[in-house]
Amino acid sequence: MEGYFDLHASYDLFPEIRKKHGCQISIVIPLFNEQDNVPHLLRAVRDTLQNFDYEIIAVDDGSTDNTVQMLRQSADERLKIITMTRNFGQTSAMAAGIAHASGEYIATLDGDLQNDPTDIPGMLEHARSGQWDIVAGYRANRLDGFLLRKLPSRIANAMIRKLTGVHLRDYGCTLKVFKKEAAERLGLYGELHRFIPVLGNISGARMTELPVRHHKRRFGKSKYGLGRTTRVLGDLLLMVYMQRWMRKPMHLFGALGGTFLAAGILLLVWQMLHLFSGTTGTLAGLALSLGGIMVVLLGLIAEMLMRSYYEGTGKTPYVIREIIGGAAPAGAAPAGTPLAVIPAAPFVNGRNGHSFRQDRVAGEPV
Repeated sequence: MEGYFDLHASYDLFPEIRKKHGCQISIVIPLFNEQDNVPHLLRAVRDTLQNFDYEIIAVDDGSTDNTVQMLRQSADERLKIITMTRNFGQTSAMAAGIAHASGEYIATLDGDLQNDPTDIPGMLEHARSGQWDIVAGYRANRLDGFLLRKLPSRIANAMIRKLTGVHLRDYGCTLKVFKKEAAERLGLYGELHRFIPVLGNISGARMTELPVRHHKRRFGKSKYGLGRTTRVLGDLLLMVYMQRWMRKPMHLFGALGGTFLAAGILLLVWQMLHLFSGTTGTLAGLALSLGGIMVVLLGLIAEMLMRSYYEGTGKTPYVIREIIGGAAPAGAAPAGTPLAVIPAAPFVNGRNGHSFRQDRVAGEPV
């Protein structure tokens, strides 16, 4: 098993990234029943990052095998082990790891040896040099079965791109590098780890993508299958709602409720003028009218909940990237000190390096 990550990686995606860095990075690895993968994965991460100031945060998500014991046997001063009380799911494990990370940057990595840790230095360098908040990996040569894994993934990726307007190739690739503050703003819960780029887009993160290596699973069993399709569709609907209407729910519920109410009233008026015979038209008009009123009231409740959420928690419905000028706070640098201004960066196509603005027309391919 020595040299595992060279078996399918004879090509070098980042030939220029082979030097020491002074950057601190946290590697967050969710694990569930991966006892055979743990020692090989930790060895690969340590070998790759030996010239970095790094930490590994391994989150055991309620494993029923010897994953925790294998982690303890491989423990050193750079490894932090978090054990969950039960299996909460990959999203919760990832959120727990991010919450306990201390690095300036955070990388997320699958625990099944299919992601390659040797891609992390190149992604980190790209994030630093381009001031990207999120660098997402896409599997350039995915080594999974076509019918059960690659085809459903391609369909799901196409749907997500179309409905959210976030144009990345591979939403299912766990390997990503974040600025710490961008990772902390994601608000991960449920099973939303598949939609991290969409969550990043909601908070205004600058994103790009790079090709990464992919390997066949050698040990253990995959935790994914076609059974997750309905869950992904449900989460996709949630993402679309959060993108378009979370901060203004009345725009959605008011429009729907108003349409139902207007249709119901018109139907009742039509019925009163004896254009319909029997009670069917009357009942349909009453149902549409009452349904419209209920949807409008639901929108008002959603508005009140959003107001309570932001005012009660001290959160804001916006994210400030920088503040230039103004009165200096106590203890600030003396007058005349140059301000560090981060320029707006274009969206970069990781495949050929061409640049695109992030405010490009929805539907335009990356």
